[in-house]
Amino acid sequence: MGIVNVNDDSFSGDGTLDIDAALQQAIRQVLAGADIIDIGAESARTNRQAISVQQEVSRFRGFIERWEEVLDQAQPRDNQQVWPPILSLNTWRSEVIEQILPFGGEILNDMSALPTLENARLAKQYGTALLVMHSVGEPKVAHTQLAWENVLTSVHDFFKNKWQALEELGLEPAQLILDPGIDFAKQCADNLKIYASVEQLQRYGSAVLLPVSRKTVIGDVLGIEQPQQRDAGTLACIVAGMDGGANLFRVHNVEAAWQTIQMVHTVLSADESPS
Repeated sequence: MGIVNVNDDSFSGDGTLDIDAALQQAIRQVLAGADIIDIGAESARTNRQAISVQQEVSRFRGFIERWEEVLDQAQPRDNQQVWPPILSLNTWRSEVIEQILPFGGEILNDMSALPTLENARLAKQYGTALLVMHSVGEPKVAHTQLAWENVLTSVHDFFKNKWQALEELGLEPAQLILDPGIDFAKQCADNLKIYASVEQLQRYGSAVLLPVSRKTVIGDVLGIEQPQQRDAGTLACIVAGMDGGANLFRVHNVEAAWQTIQMVHTVLSADESPS
């Protein structure tokens, strides 16, 4: 999953308000092997004010309405790539979602932790897969001092309850994607416990997305302040996530991630080949 920020406030410094530039960034990621492009129109940074609903809708529509046209420039990198690539819309306000889903998008990437089922109802209405992220409290509000008695138990209780409610709404596990919410309402040790226990997230029968790219936890462990310098740590987290059975990885540097995944698969396949 390649990350494209149609905003000027990305924590990683790669956002843009220029729709042409955002589209070309997405195409470069597709050519590098991205199966999914995740579009965000508002920064998730908690020390910034939220933009207006209409600003967010305008940015999304500017991208979505030209996506298929621009995608005609591209072709799959290999025969394993999902084609055409899937478009994921990264937003959480229902007022935005109901205005953009009619124009496209195969995944709704919701960082709100579903305090209500309204966004799930909209996903069901439009036949959109739903990505649910674990967190607590209101989006765009920092929860950096939250202490978990047992973060893994809390994560599992959260998804158990949400999945039950979503299935009662009519969404099947195959339509859902699970995101443990690295760096959201969690401390460094919490994040590391989740990375080390990815295989436990397979119990829900849904795809598991591991958000690894340039995360604060990487900076904490390696002493790297600038997010753009955390790609090596990102790749290490991808390898660990693959070992735990994660299905999707959300990244800024698609080329490096693609090479890492291909190399791991090649090495493991060689080990399994008859001598």
